[in-house]
Amino acid sequence: MMHRGCGGVGGGRHVVSWRPGRAPTSSGLVAAGRMLPIGWLGRARMGGSLRGLRHLALGSPAPIGKGYRPPHTDLTVTAEEHVDEERYYQLYPGHIPTSPLQKALLSAGAAFMALYNPYRHDMVAVLGETTGTSALQSLRDKMRHDPEGYQILQERPRIRLSTLDVTGLRGLPDGTFGREYVRFLDSNRVSPDTRMPVKFVDDEELAYVIQRYREVHDLMHTLLGMPTNMLGEIVVKWFEAVQTGLPMCILGAVFGPVRLNARKLQILTTELIPWAVRSGLNASCVLNFYYENRWEQTVESLREEIGILHPPTI
Repeated sequence: MMHRGCGGVGGGRHVVSWRPGRAPTSSGLVAAGRMLPIGWLGRARMGGSLRGLRHLALGSPAPIGKGYRPPHTDLTVTAEEHVDEERYYQLYPGHIPTSPLQKALLSAGAAFMALYNPYRHDMVAVLGETTGTSALQSLRDKMRHDPEGYQILQERPRIRLSTLDVTGLRGLPDGTFGREYVRFLDSNRVSPDTRMPVKFVDDEELAYVIQRYREVHDLMHTLLGMPTNMLGEIVVKWFEAVQTGLPMCILGAVFGPVRLNARKLQILTTELIPWAVRSGLNASCVLNFYYENRWEQTVESLREEIGILHPPTI
């Protein structure tokens, strides 16, 4: 595949040849639909200001306005610089390579926005991707060492409306996992298609792990018996924090309760958090279950198999 990029000596154009899974043959990369010189991206110079990081987080290119100068592509690079720049190339569709500095800036901004407005799912997603590498590696290792988890890693199923037989699931008996999952979607007016695609995880397999985590989130609501209001989301975050160790989940579990009133806070701290923590510790890794093959299983039997304790009534 041939991509045309801006830059080059004297303002001319250079062409970069790229195939999935291989580094570009020139000092450029495809990011948000246009070419960016790798060294420029790695040094976090997004148009000369931090405003570009906001566009980076949303997956759009930095605006090119008055006074913008295309970054110069230095054709005389050392071997060390070449090795360093090769780290920044697209690993999967939608991937936006970022430097450690960019990840730190994105993490700080996303954490602030997620705490200010917990319903900014885009910022929650960015925070999870830029801070969760160690936790994702641990989850990936658990999946690799479990037969069902390994099968999921190999086949990489997706939970989307295009892959679900929603009509068939609605026809299942009450109490089955598939029927209760669709009931949850209908009652809360949510869709599996609203999950953000992964952008900032610099490992193709780990990117799938966090995508899988996002897509089973609503299944966790179904199994835990929790609604999508603030109280229910905090309880699910406590369970997920214990299960996954993702900093994003820990942050949401710890700081989420500050928005609750005194009555709900008492219920949360005395009943729901202790139950969520016990369930998280008792349960097997929730990413090691091929839920698409469990639709006809009852919710109660699946909870028992996973190790989730019977949920309290809220």
